[in-house]
Amino acid sequence: MSRRLDWTTDGADWPNRAASRFVTASGFAWHVQIMGSGPVLLLLHGTGASTHSWRDLMPLLAAHFTVVAPDLPSHGFTDLPERRQMSLPGMAHAVCSLLVALDIVPEIVVGHSAGAAIATRMVLDGVLTPKLLVCLNGALLPLASMPSELFSPLARVMAALPFMPRIAAWQAGSQGSVERLLEGTGSTVDARGVALYRRLVSNPGHVAGALEMMACWNLRDLPRELPKLAVPLLLIVGANDRTIPSDDALRIQRMLPSARVVTLSGLGHLAHEEAPVEHARLIIEATA
Repeated sequence: MSRRLDWTTDGADWPNRAASRFVTASGFAWHVQIMGSGPVLLLLHGTGASTHSWRDLMPLLAAHFTVVAPDLPSHGFTDLPERRQMSLPGMAHAVCSLLVALDIVPEIVVGHSAGAAIATRMVLDGVLTPKLLVCLNGALLPLASMPSELFSPLARVMAALPFMPRIAAWQAGSQGSVERLLEGTGSTVDARGVALYRRLVSNPGHVAGALEMMACWNLRDLPRELPKLAVPLLLIVGANDRTIPSDDALRIQRMLPSARVVTLSGLGHLAHEEAPVEHARLIIEATA
């Protein structure tokens, strides 16, 4: 098994470390951060990320909400579960089990990229009935640049090769590789963010988890079910997103006319890391 991140060493200076705890749910240990008071707001990060992605946004939201942010299965400091739990339905079920273990019921759910798909799946399945669902550059539609019939098998082959996570992590440690990776998202991330992403993608265990998630991912059914979404939906997108086309939000709005779309100019796929104050304002106003 690929080496996992160690909380004592790798997590010694982790953002918002004082809010961290470890909880067992769905048969494995989760890293979760909880801060603030008031209505519960759940944050779900995207593929390859972790709670560090909310480092600046989370404290702003905690002034108004009890904010709960887990590392998704196999990401960051959360353990790698069984493979069946890495699919979209599996992830949704696992997050539901975590919420039961924490004995909390979110009133607002915010998901970034693949985290938005997990949140949407939970709402469609009826395990969550929030007052508001917020998707930040949400990956709710299959990637047009990579056909789903090719994407998943390719990722599956990569995840099955035991040396692949180590090779990927080794390459990520080379000079400038993380900067190029982040630049490809269309976002400009600060120096601290770059260092944290480097720590994650240089770890074979984290890379293995991200590959496993991609190998099990399938968004084929989600678009067909989106019109059934019965909760208010806010789509916040960065106009410069090079990972998820910003036009996807408009396609989703055509499927679900009640959805509201806010496009932020000059920001990329990691817009919430680039402009946390603006995102906090939009989320707080939408819940008023």
